[in-house]
Amino acid sequence: MYRLFAKILAGLIATVVLAVGALALVVSYNAACEPPPPAADGASSFTAVMQRCYGDADIITVETVAKPELAESDVLVRVHAASVNPLDKHFLHGTPYLLRLVNGLNAPQSPRMGADFAGVVEAVGSGVTRFEPGDAVFGVANGAFAEYVVRSETGGMALKPANLSFEQAAALPVAAITALQALRDKAQVQPGQHVLINGASGGVGSYAVQLAKAMGATVTAVCSGRNAELVRALGADRVIDYTQQNYTEGDTRYHAIIDMVGNHAISDILGVTEPDGVLVLVGSMKIDPWWGPLARPLHAVVRSPFVSQRLESLLAMTTAEDLRALARYADAGQLTPVIDQRFTLAEVPEAIRYLERGRTRGKVVVSVVP
Repeated sequence: MYRLFAKILAGLIATVVLAVGALALVVSYNAACEPPPPAADGASSFTAVMQRCYGDADIITVETVAKPELAESDVLVRVHAASVNPLDKHFLHGTPYLLRLVNGLNAPQSPRMGADFAGVVEAVGSGVTRFEPGDAVFGVANGAFAEYVVRSETGGMALKPANLSFEQAAALPVAAITALQALRDKAQVQPGQHVLINGASGGVGSYAVQLAKAMGATVTAVCSGRNAELVRALGADRVIDYTQQNYTEGDTRYHAIIDMVGNHAISDILGVTEPDGVLVLVGSMKIDPWWGPLARPLHAVVRSPFVSQRLESLLAMTTAEDLRALARYADAGQLTPVIDQRFTLAEVPEAIRYLERGRTRGKVVVSVVP
């Protein structure tokens, strides 16, 4: 009886291993790029950046496509500027592979690229009441690397801050909302608390420094020495050059640590976090091809019951309400985007390559309307 049970168990294990292996082969396979359809002609067409397969920046194309028909609640926006996020390179490569379960197994379901945009409303559906033609707006939409995007009026879009250019406004949505939700919702920062931002000169980090100051915190920024003056200008009270000093070996204790880099063990970071403090995990330098940014948060979940500090991970969600909150910070002069480099639509491959080098100061912007 025992031998029979052992054989059945071994058979089940072998079946699971074979199934997982087969799934791995299927999910990690990159289909060949499909040729684009014939270009759309006439006044109803526009230019858009596309990826018709998974791969590196060489597979990106710029195509002429037809303007979509507007549904009752849709808003058509003439894009003036867009910005590049790490999310764009993940969609380009199709990694982590779990992403493909929702984005398309061997090729993307939607070939359009880009998320952050800012522009002017050109037309609205018959049922739209929140926006009208001529409104300057910013937000997140599928296919932002293009001359036009379509967004539902109830989706992630808001009126552009009056004191920001279109390029600056396009640099806000994904990165600034990530910083806002990390500080406000996860860390629950209060005036007078000491907050450390690891990765303070990057896209999310440059916003986190400013927002933490706006919330009344004392801010320590961790970055390279070449970016020290930048983060001081953003409001950091203290700057640590990570090439010269390991912040986890210091004597200072922090109520909240917002980690965009993941270059230190969680146990080491908790060593400089107040016993009742919080560590918010936003990003990581090392991305597992399967689990991607989920690997480190899963580690935190396992460790959480055994420590006094709160361990929080963040999957930011773009909402119109939070976009309006960012606009209020910008209008009050408390939030100014840092733009590192500007590229054109035709240069989107170069923009993504530049981002992948991992040394950006603030945001990389795509200028659509000069």
